[in-house]
Amino acid sequence: MAVWIFLSMIVLAFVLNILGLLKVIPLYITSPFLFLSLLSFFYYLNVRKRFKGFR
Repeated sequence: MAVWIFLSMIVLAFVLNILGLLKVIPLYITSPFLFLSLLSFFYYLNVRKRFKGFR
């Protein structure tokens, strides 16, 4: 379920970044949003598959 939230956040950030490239929205606002959405998605994928040891 959380993967769909992250993917929709990435798609929204990508669309906003395209609007930023068209100079509709300032690019210095849209680029960090795209970066943070990609960073949080890959962080979620990394933490989820981490080996936590034998217990």
